[in-house]
Amino acid sequence: MSDSITTHAEVPSARRVVVKVGSSSVSGANAAQIPILVDALAAAHARGTEVILVSSGAIATGMPYLRLDGRPTDLATQQAAAAVGQNVLIFRYQESLDRHRIVAGQVLLTAGDLENAAHRTNAQRAMERLLALRILPIVNENDTVATHEIRFGDNDRLAALVAELVGADLLLLLSDVDALYTRPPHEPGAERIEVVTPDDPLESIEFGGIGFTGVGTGGARTKVSAARFAAAAGTPVLLTSTEHVADALAGVELGTWFAAETARTPTRTR
Repeated sequence: MSDSITTHAEVPSARRVVVKVGSSSVSGANAAQIPILVDALAAAHARGTEVILVSSGAIATGMPYLRLDGRPTDLATQQAAAAVGQNVLIFRYQESLDRHRIVAGQVLLTAGDLENAAHRTNAQRAMERLLALRILPIVNENDTVATHEIRFGDNDRLAALVAELVGADLLLLLSDVDALYTRPPHEPGAERIEVVTPDDPLESIEFGGIGFTGVGTGGARTKVSAARFAAAAGTPVLLTSTEHVADALAGVELGTWFAAETARTPTRTR
């Protein structure tokens, strides 16, 4: 397998892939997409790819159990919803993964964990060991203890930081839109951007509400920022919709490809 991929066609040969899925794709009525997502991850896992899933959705999943009609705005209720929702979310993933005889490992992180050298090393060591044991790590922000001051703010950024942490060969950012467009895709004249090079200023983009449905915190701007960060660290990024995850991991040319700024061989810590 290759340590550096540059095109869609090379995605199936990626040794290590980080996949990020947003709240709107795995909560509420869209919780039915979890088996579809899991089947795609399991197919990559079966061919030997090391897969790390960064999944939002704890707060959104917990909301119905707290009888909340909308995403809570106060920190304490967010923490309570996350505590309930994370448990249910992991159960749903594991229930689906059981069909493929894959075991999930839960990894909860705060921004402080990746800024603290000792915590960062421990997180890296744990994920490396999980991958070596063929466990599928499922990463989320530790919303139960995170505060407004130290939160990642959205899991796009968390996914980019995890990709850097583990030296991923690809970061796959999934949302409810199939690619990056020059303007919100529902507007007339919106054009899909196929490739973003490191020196592309993206001046033609009018940022809109990609991936924002009221239950998440991400948007087009955060996805572009996360993709730029990962690409600058040497990890190419593919942005597409959750419904296209199987095709994306199979190497079909779709979505928006952010080319890596530098080629590098990922560092493995065993």
